[in-house]
Amino acid sequence: MNNPDTSSIDLAGQVETGGRKPGPPVRALLYVTALAWSLFQIWIASPLPFWFDVFVVSETQARSIHLAFAVFLAFIAFPAVSPMARHRPLAGIFFLLLAAGLFGLALYQFIQDIPRAWVFAATGGAVLLAAWPSLRPAPAERVPVADWLLGGMAAFCAAYLFLFHQELAQRPGAPTPLDLAIAGCGMALLLEATRRVLGPALMIIALVFLLYTFAGPWMPDMIAHRGASFARAMSQQWLSNEGVFGIALGVSTSFVFLFVLFGALLEKAGAGGYFIRVAFALLGHLRGGPAKAAVVASGMTGVVSGSSIANVVTTGTFTVPLMKRVGFPAHKAGAVEVSSSVNGQLMPPVMGAAAFLMVEYVGIPYVEVVKHAFLPAVIAYIALFYIVHLEAMKAGMEGLPRRHESTWQRRLLGFGLTVSGLFILAGVTYYGLGWIKTVTGDASPWVIGTLVMAAYLGLLWIACRVPEPPMVDEGHLELPDPGPTLQAGLHYLLPVVVLVWCLVVERLSPGLSAFWAVVFMIFIMVTQRPLMVLFGRRQDNAFLRGFKDLADGMVQGARNMVGIGVATAAAGIIVGTVAMTGIGLAMTDLVEFLSGGNLMLMLLLTAVICLVLGLGLPTTANYIIVATLMAPVIVELGSMHGLLIPLIAAHLFVFYFGIMADVTPPVGLASFAAAAVSRADPIRTGVQAFIYSLRTVTLPFLFVFNTQLLLIGVDSLWQLLITFMGALIGILMFAAATQGWFLTRSRLHESALLLAAALVMFAPNLLMDRIHPRYDHLPAAEIQAVAEATAGGGQLRLRVEGMDLEGREVTRAVMLPLGEPAPATQRLRQAGLGIMAFGDQVSISFVAFGSPAERLGLEPGWQITEVMVPASRPAPEWFYLPALALLGLIAWRQHRRRCRDSTLTPTASQ
Repeated sequence: MNNPDTSSIDLAGQVETGGRKPGPPVRALLYVTALAWSLFQIWIASPLPFWFDVFVVSETQARSIHLAFAVFLAFIAFPAVSPMARHRPLAGIFFLLLAAGLFGLALYQFIQDIPRAWVFAATGGAVLLAAWPSLRPAPAERVPVADWLLGGMAAFCAAYLFLFHQELAQRPGAPTPLDLAIAGCGMALLLEATRRVLGPALMIIALVFLLYTFAGPWMPDMIAHRGASFARAMSQQWLSNEGVFGIALGVSTSFVFLFVLFGALLEKAGAGGYFIRVAFALLGHLRGGPAKAAVVASGMTGVVSGSSIANVVTTGTFTVPLMKRVGFPAHKAGAVEVSSSVNGQLMPPVMGAAAFLMVEYVGIPYVEVVKHAFLPAVIAYIALFYIVHLEAMKAGMEGLPRRHESTWQRRLLGFGLTVSGLFILAGVTYYGLGWIKTVTGDASPWVIGTLVMAAYLGLLWIACRVPEPPMVDEGHLELPDPGPTLQAGLHYLLPVVVLVWCLVVERLSPGLSAFWAVVFMIFIMVTQRPLMVLFGRRQDNAFLRGFKDLADGMVQGARNMVGIGVATAAAGIIVGTVAMTGIGLAMTDLVEFLSGGNLMLMLLLTAVICLVLGLGLPTTANYIIVATLMAPVIVELGSMHGLLIPLIAAHLFVFYFGIMADVTPPVGLASFAAAAVSRADPIRTGVQAFIYSLRTVTLPFLFVFNTQLLLIGVDSLWQLLITFMGALIGILMFAAATQGWFLTRSRLHESALLLAAALVMFAPNLLMDRIHPRYDHLPAAEIQAVAEATAGGGQLRLRVEGMDLEGREVTRAVMLPLGEPAPATQRLRQAGLGIMAFGDQVSISFVAFGSPAERLGLEPGWQITEVMVPASRPAPEWFYLPALALLGLIAWRQHRRRCRDSTLTPTASQ
């Protein structure tokens, strides 16, 4: 096949693994360091440290070592100047000015406070050293001495909390000059590592927030605060768990690394190519088949991928040239790949690591996060598939030829048998394993493990019985047969099944679930090649190649984590600043002031801010920033205007718009990568990708107003089916309206009617609310009766008022999540809320730290003024009928017009 523009591969390499190509000794050191990092992460995730009481590290110490590995690899693997950002020498000049300012402070402090002067001098020295490689860039083939010094210093500063954990614990809040010097140097080096790995965007944002910490007294009144001393800021940001080493880095250490490692091992074992071949075998023969295959392949890759750019390059290298071959213009081929790859970040279970962060920020179990995020992600992918079909219809495209043609009846029968077989297999697995656990008791892990091994051996034997299908590319345009293609790699799905089973059924923690999936993946990589030899497929040096692939996969996983590790640490600076300065309240006031109290305008402003904050940032850092700053704004302002927005809905809202920054010109990195693959203009590719992603832009607004799209309040299978079908029809109508094509080219008024009908299908509540209020308002004294009657996992809707910490009178509506059915007092306490009643007045007596009640911003002493319960009113879904009737009318008119046009010009449809 023709090679795509190599800058796409270079771009992915810059983001994922670094741009240096040093000599063998340094390459070996990088290999060993990355391998050691992976082994360390597997060790701390396993139960082995506790079984043998060897190298047991606390959570804070693990975060410290995690960041030490990340920053060391950042300075050694990533040069100071690279093709990703040719303006980086400007960063060196900036760091020189910053170092000069720090040396000036040191000189000033030397007259008054000698120990503090040394702190500023040491920090200035670190900044000066960081600036030097940017001013005097070295060739990519060697690592300059300055980078070795920077890497060593950065690793030591990061590991300081591990090395001196006992000493730091004995002097909380009272740092020594050495502590402050280490913290200052560490912050400077972390910012430089962030710039090298991720570009200037996150570094600039983190630096702005860091400077805001000190410059609070000189800020405008709306965002002013009293400021912080250097000692207090460094204690918060570096010497505690409230800044750099906070929740975000903790999630990266505990969960994200193992999932990224799992994805790297799966890719190294051959699953990535298998997913692409399966997608082409099943869909390549359809109209615009390569584009539809790109959507599915990117979706499967995105399930375990943590990067939109890596997703683009991994699948786009194969799919984009084939899309162009069947008739897609270059910019549209790139745009399809961008849209499908970025949507992969919205697909559970990984969601670019945001799913695990949501567990910490929202305070709900991981399974609940997956449940809420699943339906919007699925309908977004189905809509993209439909958009690709409409593009193919417009251009009259055809698919790729099959090796062996079959009738549509046989294909339909095969599809039905495959789907029904998967459902039967899933049912037998779920209920069968449940029965085994009941019968065998404590021996069930051994019995189930034996069955999994048997399934692995059986599927691998089947894979060896069929010839390995070739990869479809420009040199091989014939599609392989679906049956053999599916059979050739079914054993790759077993680790994914193990992962999902541990997460969803066994309800293990995400970290432990990923650990067992990684262990199984290691077993597969070591054994699959020798077993293939045993089953009759020839392999050269099968045993050694298995271990080599395993080591390479571990190294690849670790190097893929450098960007995420550095990003979560740098984003911790923003989190620490928000906690220290109260800028979150200022953001609420700013958005409320600009929106003038209009709820829709408030959501639009929040969406724009999320897009701006997310420009040039990786998924993980992107979510941390927008969740910290903007998610509380949505909940707060919504409650002030009577709109009850669940916290998970607010977090998904900001996450979706943060993700869209990967698409949006002029900084959308995924669009630039896809444009390099397709050899198209990156701005044009980004604009087209944004048009394709309009459905993704619209979804967050819809699930804020209709939380049933997040499966909140969906209590029965029938309601689930109605919600899914309504949302699916709505998203397809929206796609048809935005593409200007339904059965044939739409007229302007038809597109407008399709948009109106789509809105009704998405949010029928908006119309019903104008006829009948959604909630009945009960006196506060009814709170216990309502809490006890609420179904398990339901929401208690309250209106509260009181005075916040800033002395302002607050009135808001909140949705308090309740657990399993229990007496009212117990359910409220489990949600973190204590109440005290005096006649008809009910006040909040306490709010538990870290509880759902605290996350909603409730304060002790506030009054509960009323309880809201769902009103008895007609089902909003009745509005589906006129919307479907309108859709039928448009379809009838377009069908008549298409038939008439084909009669007048028979060749137009060919």
